[in-house]
Amino acid sequence: MPVTIKDIARVAGVSHTTVSRALKDHPTISRETTQRIQALAQQMGYIPSAVAQSLLSRQTWTIGMVITTIADPFVVKVVEGVEQVAQAAKYSVFLATSHNNPEQEVAVVETLHRRRVDAIIVASSRVGSLYSSQLDRIQVPIVLINNNAEGEYLHSVAVDDAQGAALALQHLVSLGHRRIGYVGVNNRPKLNRRRLAGYRQALAQAGLAVDPTLIIYPDRETDLECGQIGLQKLLDAQATAVCCFNDVVAIGLLMACREQQISVPEQLSVVGFDNIEPATYVAPPLTTVAQPLLVLGQRAMEMTLHLIAGHKVQDQRLSCQLVVRQSTAPV
Repeated sequence: MPVTIKDIARVAGVSHTTVSRALKDHPTISRETTQRIQALAQQMGYIPSAVAQSLLSRQTWTIGMVITTIADPFVVKVVEGVEQVAQAAKYSVFLATSHNNPEQEVAVVETLHRRRVDAIIVASSRVGSLYSSQLDRIQVPIVLINNNAEGEYLHSVAVDDAQGAALALQHLVSLGHRRIGYVGVNNRPKLNRRRLAGYRQALAQAGLAVDPTLIIYPDRETDLECGQIGLQKLLDAQATAVCCFNDVVAIGLLMACREQQISVPEQLSVVGFDNIEPATYVAPPLTTVAQPLLVLGQRAMEMTLHLIAGHKVQDQRLSCQLVVRQSTAPV
């Protein structure tokens, strides 16, 4: 059986109230008694009850975090950033998955709320605007990371997708490319629009016209398949380079190039987006737009702590950086 405060009181020969106060360093208990009782508690293997503490403080010291899937390499560093700040503040993080399903995302948020978490962080939300109308009922802070929902929503931390996509296209233009494609996905329309807007803006700044045949949205379930299917349309449009929605799409494209014996970057330069860890392992290593994934998680958790403390916060937009590797070269 777990050791209780009453067990410690019986061995120490004091009241359980004295033990309770000594374990909390209460000033009414002498230093000698406090040290004796704390040492005894450690010897007996006493572990404070988190449930009892949460009832007293009305806090559970837990954060619920909703991610798309644990298989998504994007979330690894984001979760690490959240946990770094959470652990330093003595909070625990509970993970749950939405699988990019809006109904499941809502259900998971409701479940976390019933579990009495102190706040909720949602990555790549599909229903972000819904939480504004539900805030009075949910009654816990909600912070969104890279929100993918339309309309107004709650507090958020996100990267500047348009700026990142523009970096990718500007890099390819600087290498002499003029037939530059874009391969997107269909299940994240808001992010796609922002990245495509950056692509279009950079084309205009370079004095290049937008060619619709170079903008491709393969009808496939997974990002990897989108990249694999997109290659032939790029070749048909005589593209010499391509900006991909993310690194997984780019990796799918590299796989298709290898299968069809298309040399990268000699025949086709490829740029990804996210800078996930596998981007360094593929052949050739992938040039990509790096999201500050660790910082995204850290900022989201810092914002969450401010909201829990009752402070006002402002939404944050973080810049991307270009990471040049071996998948791009002069035309």
